[in-house]
This record gives sequence, structure tokens and C-alpha cells, in this order.
Amino acid sequence: MIPDAYYKSIFEIDYNNLKEKGYKNIFFDVDNTLVPYTESLPSNETKVLINSLKNDFNIIIASNSMSNRVLKIVDELEVKGYYSSMKPTKKVYKKVKKEYNKDECIFIGDQFMTDVLGAKRSKFKIILVDRINNSEPLVTKFWRFFEKRILNYYKKNNKFNIYNYYDNLK
Repeated sequence: MIPDAYYKSIFEIDYNNLKEKGYKNIFFDVDNTLVPYTESLPSNETKVLINSLKNDFNIIIASNSMSNRVLKIVDELEVKGYYSSMKPTKKVYKKVKKEYNKDECIFIGDQFMTDVLGAKRSKFKIILVDRINNSEPLVTKFWRFFEKRILNYYKKNNKFNIYNYYDNLK
């Protein structure tokens, strides 16, 4: 359950490298990946990034958030989106496999227990990014409790260490 790459933020990712490796579809999580949980719309900086990526990629939102939140963000960014995705279950990943070539898809998110676990269980590549801020809903705090245990285990066994950024995408 190790991410394929780990970056500080969505702004640090080498998108040219993703393009060269054949990725055509980027699936972004919303809360604390693209947009702080406390905000309802993406920042101008995020909009500029997403708009620039549309030249080379299909940009899709895959979020556990409810429809009203996700649909506002999808409309603002003019991208496709999945809401109430129920990550880490396979629900959204099954839909993605029906619509896209799995080998051309990559997911980007900020949580081990939902984003990384869900993508890895469904055999998708995943980039982990640090969360934008610490303000999160209660359910996310629940997941973070387990995430902390996993991160401590990985650190102890030299498998993954938080804030040691890397890219092992193939």
C-alpha cells in the first residue's frame, strides 16, 4: 500500500513526466488535495494549474464528498467528476475501468486510508500529496487515526517516511 509517488503538493508534480509515461487521465481528490476542506471553490492558482493540464490530460474529480460540493468544483474547473465515490471501496474504480484504459489513469490524493488504499486495491497508480491544511471533517479524522498507525509502521520498517518525497512511477 505504498504510493507510486509522493509530492508536497499538486503544484510540485512533474506532469511532463506523467505525459511521457503515457498517462492521459488524471483523477484528483477534492478535499485537502485540490481545495481546502474549509473552502468551497478552488484557488486561482489551482484553476490555472488545472486549465494548463487540460491541454495534455483528461482531468477528472474522484471525491468522497457529496454532490453539492463536488458539482460546484467540477463546474468551476470545467471537468468531469465523480462524487460520493466511497473510496477506498472499489465503486469509483470500477466505473473508471469501464470508461478509461486503466494503464492511462493516475489518481492523486492526500489520504492513505482512502486515496492510496482504494487506488492500490484496484491496481491503479497513485500519487500521494500532503494535505493542504489540517481542518477536516470528523470522518476524515477517523481515517487519519488509522493512517498515523500505518505511517508509523512503515517508518519503523523503512518502507515509507512522511516528508521524504519521491517518484517511482513507471
